[in-house]
Amino acid sequence: MSSSSPAETDLSAARLLLADDQATQKFLQYLRQERNCSEHTCKNYFLDLAHFASLNPSMFEPARSALPWSLCQERHARNFAMRLSSTGLKRSTVNRKLSSLRSFFRFLLREELVENNPFQLLPGLKTARRLPMVLSVEQVGALLEAPAAYHRQRLGENASAQRIQAGDFMVARDSALLEVIYSAGLRISEATALDFEDLDLLGGLFKVRGKGGKERLCMLGKPALKALQEYLKQREIIGLATRRQKGALFLNQQGGRLSARSLERNFKDYVLFLELPADCTPHKLRHSFATHLLNAGADLRSVQEMLGHSSLSTTQIYTHVDIGRLIEVYAKTHPKA
Repeated sequence: MSSSSPAETDLSAARLLLADDQATQKFLQYLRQERNCSEHTCKNYFLDLAHFASLNPSMFEPARSALPWSLCQERHARNFAMRLSSTGLKRSTVNRKLSSLRSFFRFLLREELVENNPFQLLPGLKTARRLPMVLSVEQVGALLEAPAAYHRQRLGENASAQRIQAGDFMVARDSALLEVIYSAGLRISEATALDFEDLDLLGGLFKVRGKGGKERLCMLGKPALKALQEYLKQREIIGLATRRQKGALFLNQQGGRLSARSLERNFKDYVLFLELPADCTPHKLRHSFATHLLNAGADLRSVQEMLGHSSLSTTQIYTHVDIGRLIEVYAKTHPKA
């Protein structure tokens, strides 16, 4: 779920109201404990509920420990959808908010706190499904080699031994990180959350904790394995950790776990250095991983398992192919081409 839009109204009063609402707090507890949702996701559910409450002030009164959610009817749901659409929010954002309310009332039904779900039959807005940006194999290759070239240029010829050592560490770490992301199609959060004990260097496998706390096994390609071994060597040389020390795998220069924000910042430097499109993010390596596998003949279900998608329909967005490949396939296979 994405964060709230600036186009939304002030939600401070509604947030205070929901903070004391028993049903809302019970729902958030359900999201954390039963659905294993992250705090970021729980926060956005809460903000979506607050947005609904803010647009229905007559239904909700302050100083109540149990808000009258049972008073909500389909007309309130439809009015909410229309109000959202009129504010200029993206259709995908409107649909996300409607989905949040639908899930909330589904939970209230389960808990027998309401008798119907006013959002159940409310259709979402039609959205054009955008194809993800995909890097070519050559662009991915350049990105994987970018840390070394970038830091070599940045240091120059007269760098001190200390700066060179720090640069060697960053090159080894970022090269290993990018190799691992592309090798297994990881999300940014999955990569930065890896611990040393998740690795099986002999078997070329590692364990990943994905969305909802779901675990899956991923494979390390030979380049990723080689880059990891070099990184483990460099982090020992610089004195941050031993090669086999348990805990966070990818470290910052202070010895703490590398954050997703730091990864994104460093990645942006490499993108600018290579003069790739400015909207190229680490997540594009995940898109490219999936597309390159499918273009090479991998079956959709295998790619689904590798990506950790719960639904095959989510993976199907990667089944697009470029026109050049279509022409090539047509020329090779059609009898009258």
